[in-house]
Amino acid sequence: MLRVLCALMASLVFSVCAAPDTQSGPINGAVILQYHHVSETTPKSTSVTPAQFREQMAYLADNQFNVISLRALAEAIQARQSLPEKTIVITFDDGYQNIADAAHPILKEYGFPYTLFVAIEPIQKGYREMMSWDQLKVLAAEGADIANHSWAHEHLIRKLPGESDNAWETRVINNIQATENAIEEATGQSWKMLAYPYGEYNARLQTLLASHGYIAVGQQSGAAGIYSELTALPRFPVAGPYADLSNLKVKMHSLNMPVLSQNTSDPELKVGNWRPELRVTLDTSDIHPHQLMCFVQGQGAKKPTWLSADEFSIQADLDLPAGRSRYNCTAPSKSKGRYYWFSQAWVRPKNNGEWVKE
Repeated sequence: MLRVLCALMASLVFSVCAAPDTQSGPINGAVILQYHHVSETTPKSTSVTPAQFREQMAYLADNQFNVISLRALAEAIQARQSLPEKTIVITFDDGYQNIADAAHPILKEYGFPYTLFVAIEPIQKGYREMMSWDQLKVLAAEGADIANHSWAHEHLIRKLPGESDNAWETRVINNIQATENAIEEATGQSWKMLAYPYGEYNARLQTLLASHGYIAVGQQSGAAGIYSELTALPRFPVAGPYADLSNLKVKMHSLNMPVLSQNTSDPELKVGNWRPELRVTLDTSDIHPHQLMCFVQGQGAKKPTWLSADEFSIQADLDLPAGRSRYNCTAPSKSKGRYYWFSQAWVRPKNNGEWVKE
């Protein structure tokens, strides 16, 4: 395992690998895995093959990972309860039929719980590649948690032309609650857990969800835990080049970065602020600051600027592109032979304020 860690992090310009893990005590955190397709015929950028998925689940079982549900993780974070090390949560977005055909039997074999986020409109329209309500009822009866992915997989942060803030809030919360009601009516489940479509959210949407009792997950990478916002829990996407087990192992063993504060955690950038400065204060008791390395999506590795013994800043050298971007930061633990991992998501419109069409 140490060899894998060193090889990967060396490729990311880390110069130091931590010592092997000699501790096995409790930890407040987990790694959330995000899947879309488990198939050999769907787009590679959003897919793992059935063989890859089986290999990954076998690795979790063979290495005594603690696989729990997303709601169990949320409850532990809320209560600040300790979780065993190597805790994993498994999630799927969209509700494709290949999850029922290829992934569910493997998960059932290993007894692993999982969460399936679904949008309602594709189900109602009977899209061929999507599960039906009858299929979802079967999965729910066999242990899957069915959760909210908005009514029609909308870009939730985008306002309609001329729409006021209050009108946007009303429209979005009606969308989410209508989705939740449809899931409850069909499956009997209502966990109030949302996966942001496209991983897009902003601070106002987070506040709105929290006021209605929801937790939410994004698509920014990192381990989730007590230092995470419950309306912006990070997940590691598993697909394409990120589906290879030799690299995925490092992420499966990652730790919740001990972020004590940030100057901003709102991903939505205002017009013209295309090189956002992020200032982060860490608990550095298990981190050597000089070993922290950050990455600006599309611009490569970038050393952070330390403003004090425990606060650093990171800023893009070039304008972030219209659409979605991230700053990622990782640092080896002094004591555990594993890596702390943190990601800040960004989403920006075009220079004229319009959004990228998808």
